[in-house]
Amino acid sequence: MDVKELLNRYARGERNFNGIALPLADLQGANLGGIDFARADLRGANLKSASLTGANLSKANLRGAKLDNAHLSEVILCGADLTQAILTNAHLNESDLSGALLTGADLCDANLHQASITAANLQDANLSGAKMGGVRMWKADLQGANLTGADLSEANLCEVNLTRANLNATDMSESFLTAAIMPDGTIHS
Repeated sequence: MDVKELLNRYARGERNFNGIALPLADLQGANLGGIDFARADLRGANLKSASLTGANLSKANLRGAKLDNAHLSEVILCGADLTQAILTNAHLNESDLSGALLTGADLCDANLHQASITAANLQDANLSGAKMGGVRMWKADLQGANLTGADLSEANLCEVNLTRANLNATDMSESFLTAAIMPDGTIHS
């Protein structure tokens, strides 16, 4: 299947594209709300400014995908591979990224308000300026992550690993940090 066929089938009302392989697909600006891309291979796909609100992308391969300015609110990304993905200015409000791989991903200025990022791997990710108020990041791995100027107010950061993370100007007011490993390696009590 190619992009044209996918868009035609979506326009006819089909939503289940579970396991589809479209690496490097150009879906920039596409409106694919509610689509089922579970286990899809979308490595390196161009999804800039695409609307995928309410989509299922659980266990999808999005390594190196371009998702800048994408609308991903209420999207299921559990176990998805977003290694080195570009998510600058992406809207991920109330999305579920539990267990996702976001190693080296660029989430600069992304909106993750009320998202669930439990047990996700965010090692060396860029979260500078990200809006993450009320986010649930229990047991997330943020080693070496850049959180400069991020809003983590009222976040659940219990048992997160912040070793070597940059927390300059990060708002962590009213956050829960029980058993979190801080940037200097100490455990917050």
